[in-house]
Amino acid sequence: MSVLLFNLKGVPDDEAEAVRDVLDQNNIDFYETSAGNWGISLAAIWLKDKTQLVQAKQLIDAYQTQRYQDAQDEYHQLKQQGLAPTLVSKFLQDPLRFILFLVIIGVIIYFSIMPFIYLD
Repeated sequence: MSVLLFNLKGVPDDEAEAVRDVLDQNNIDFYETSAGNWGISLAAIWLKDKTQLVQAKQLIDAYQTQRYQDAQDEYHQLKQQGLAPTLVSKFLQDPLRFILFLVIIGVIIYFSIMPFIYLD
């Protein structure tokens, strides 16, 4: 019986490809389902053999831990070089978009608080 191993919703293509590679390299038999034309189905990687579930999860956990560590190292390296994105750099990159988002946030906060301010 098949068992769900890895949900692909919101997963970047490079990560999904790496998970497939890890499973292939370790001879774990799997298949993949897509979200379909309308995106309402479950995009996921499924195991054909339930007995390989523990091994597959351990392999994916190890991969994701390494991916997380690599991303952290890259961020710290960019930060040391002064190239990491900051709030000021985002503003300077696209000031109109930044201001637009601030206005939208302000409107949402205003309408969220408004009923509580004018309570009778």
